[in-house]
Amino acid sequence: MSRNGHNSPVHRPVPQMQHLPRPLFARVESLSRPAATDWHSHPWAQLSYATHGVLSVHTASGRFLAPPQRAILVPPDVPHAVLSSPRTEMRSLYLEPHVVEWAEDHCVVLEITPLLRELISAFGEVPAEYAIDGPDARLVEVLLDQLRVAPQTGLFLPWPSDPRLQAPCERLYRNPEHSVSLQHWSRELGLSEKTLSRIFLRETGISFRAWYQRLRLLHALPLLDQGHSVTDVALACGYDSTSAFIAAFRQQLGMTPGALAAKVR
Repeated sequence: MSRNGHNSPVHRPVPQMQHLPRPLFARVESLSRPAATDWHSHPWAQLSYATHGVLSVHTASGRFLAPPQRAILVPPDVPHAVLSSPRTEMRSLYLEPHVVEWAEDHCVVLEITPLLRELISAFGEVPAEYAIDGPDARLVEVLLDQLRVAPQTGLFLPWPSDPRLQAPCERLYRNPEHSVSLQHWSRELGLSEKTLSRIFLRETGISFRAWYQRLRLLHALPLLDQGHSVTDVALACGYDSTSAFIAAFRQQLGMTPGALAAKVR
């Protein structure tokens, strides 16, 4: 199983552009199969948003996931790779740095309100070289205003930079159903549990236990998108009981797995 919950993503090319035709540029895609881009960067910001399907953006500092009603804002010049689930309807926005000066210097996952969703959809129909003093430009201003005030969500997994932690984290990321204790990991690395806990907290900002729980819950998103039952997803994410999975999911994401599955399909 691949990182975003399915097999063999096809290669998705990155547009080769020297500059944007306007401060805001839209790219609309329908991706029937799972797809992935190579690692790349560009001098403008990118909003990765899907009206259907689940998106995942990988950077050196974390893994960021977005089902519908969420989007991932990637700052300028940040190397990243984008993965999408099958049947993804993707709406990418490329933004000149001066129109998102308010943005963080790292990726964030934003909540897409109904108004912002409609604005993004409407802008997808606007010509690439829209008139800078007409109604399309005014639509852009409203869209940017709504994007600026969009709430941030916690659908991301911080990633350690310490080489000692990266390989074990990658193994867990690819196989979240495998239960690994901090004690087992400390023996593997030749560190005490206390030392390992301190390093992990320093590297990610959260405890190993919280990180591992978030990993398993984020892994559930593309599986729910593919139509797997809540029970099967709970088992695939390493939970012994469906009720424990539902309770953890609700606590972290504010809704049940069944409610989210209804939104992503």
